[in-house]
Amino acid sequence: MKYLIAIAGLIVVFGLAFLASSDRKKVKIKPIITMVIIQIVLAFLLLNTKFGYIIIKAFANVFSKLLEYAGEGISFVFGGIANKGEGPFFLNVLLPIVFISVLIGIFQYFKILPFIMKWIGFLLSKVNGMGKLESYNAVASAMVGQSEVFITVKKQLGQLTSQRLYTLCASAMSTVSMSIVGAYMTMIEPKYVVTAIVINLFGGFIISSIINPYTIADEEDILIVQEEEKQSFFEMLGEYILDGFKVAIIVAAMLIGFVALMAGINSLFDMIFGISFQQILGYIFSPFAILMGIPAGEAVKAGGIMATKMVTNEFVAMLDLSKTASQLSSRTVGIISVFLVSFANFSSIGIIAGAVKGLNEKQGNVVARFGLKLLYGATLVSVLSSIIVSLIIK
Repeated sequence: MKYLIAIAGLIVVFGLAFLASSDRKKVKIKPIITMVIIQIVLAFLLLNTKFGYIIIKAFANVFSKLLEYAGEGISFVFGGIANKGEGPFFLNVLLPIVFISVLIGIFQYFKILPFIMKWIGFLLSKVNGMGKLESYNAVASAMVGQSEVFITVKKQLGQLTSQRLYTLCASAMSTVSMSIVGAYMTMIEPKYVVTAIVINLFGGFIISSIINPYTIADEEDILIVQEEEKQSFFEMLGEYILDGFKVAIIVAAMLIGFVALMAGINSLFDMIFGISFQQILGYIFSPFAILMGIPAGEAVKAGGIMATKMVTNEFVAMLDLSKTASQLSSRTVGIISVFLVSFANFSSIGIIAGAVKGLNEKQGNVVARFGLKLLYGATLVSVLSSIIVSLIIK
């Protein structure tokens, strides 16, 4: 039965993407089928084999150690607060972002990350039927983040067509940056975080190639990566420490605002209609939850969490999931966990458009115009990844 539901889900996802396609005649079927098969194989390897268990265990152990090291610095500065048990989310989940940001800076400084991003992107371009720039950008988005990635390709931004620009932005919204992966792993199971990161990479290409198909001439398929200004090692450390702290503070501020706003709206709806706003959203999103392989009895709760992620952000939704996980089956928790690991929400439209506008005002305005289409596609990527995972988990 789960296979029939998954097939129906895939048909609906591809159908919705096809409806929004800018040029249906240019959609290339072969790369799409190839990438769906790759997604299924990778999800199976990561979730159902000893090899996948070892990979995920190693990945989780690395981040566990990094969080321990981060904890040393946090304890030194905030030891008294932590010992009294106050503010554990900010201290234990958000502040470690500072340390992980520093590590990313070190890998960037010694040219390790650029090398990895360039060559993985080159290999991906042989599979996805897209250009080297698009493939590099997808990998880079997962490494350095959805706004910082555009700095690395700023030399080419002004020359890009709106189609290519859409694909770059879609990749940035469909993936998550390594700096906050550790934070996710404290809230949901690491195996679902790792699986989502890997299959979202291909999902972004699949949906973009349907919604936004185009052909790149060989002479246009050139990758020019912007070199960072030469800094001393300690200048770089200071910059990435402050960048990491800014991210932690911004996420904390957004959580305060969104959680409070959601609580207020829920209370208002409950008082007027006798049902919370999240429950209403749950009913709206429940058909998609069912197509993702979630049992009908849990679809409304799951739909509410899905909608919360899109309306607010993934952190708020992960908090909701952690509160209701005991009322849901392990299968539902796994499927929803994969859905939550992406930047597909309304606030990301502003973040991405702002990042591009800061580098090229004209292109930033182009991004703002197709912002809703960007969110539409990135949400379909999350649904697609969840359907793929529903085929694998029991």
